Amino acid sequence: MARPPEELDLHRHTVDEALPRLEQFLYDAYRARLRRVWIVHGKGTGTLKQAVSRYLAGHILVRAYRTAGGSHGGAGATEVDLAD
Repeated sequence: MARPPEELDLHRHTVDEALPRLEQFLYDAYRARLRRVWIVHGKGTGTLKQAVSRYLAGHILVRAYRTAGGSHGGAGATEVDLAD
């Protein structure tokens, strides 16, 4: 199995389109034993960022998440630590 990317770009996706992609991305990253990934949602109106945050808050594979550092998109991205 090829190593999945460490970043998922959700720009130009609706919440309904983005969340299933996020789900698959998290499981693929976990199976590949990645420990940290980034979700790029953009700044926009904040709707997608809020939906991503709510989704991550209750996800079994997510240990922690936070706004990404400047080199990974800052406020337009979320850094996610996956469970061990």
